[in-house]
Amino acid sequence: MSMRIGNIAIDCNDLDAMKAFWMRLTGLQQLAGDDSFAFLGDPEKMGRTKLFLQRVPEPRVGKNRLHVDLYVRDLATAEPEAVAAGAGRVASHDRDGVRWSVMTDPEGNEFCLVQPPG
Repeated sequence: MSMRIGNIAIDCNDLDAMKAFWMRLTGLQQLAGDDSFAFLGDPEKMGRTKLFLQRVPEPRVGKNRLHVDLYVRDLATAEPEAVAAGAGRVASHDRDGVRWSVMTDPEGNEFCLVQPPG
């Protein structure tokens, strides 16, 4: 069986705020959507993984069991940029040459900014 990841879905209450946040943070553009969902991606790379934001009525409860890792060149620069976009900072880690920060989006969903070694 051969499968690939097409989209990463994020449930949200305030779709407009979440679109603005994730577009600013990643540089992705809205490819499709309406008032209940949005596909964010790179129009030059349509076959690549996209973020799928969908409006849901219930709030997030508990810890995420799945999260997005965003690779960055310089964690010291990327973290304050994410905070300026509306992210929250949870923790920072450094292990075996890999540095990362656990962050939250405006609705509390966790994601990581990861600076790979080298």
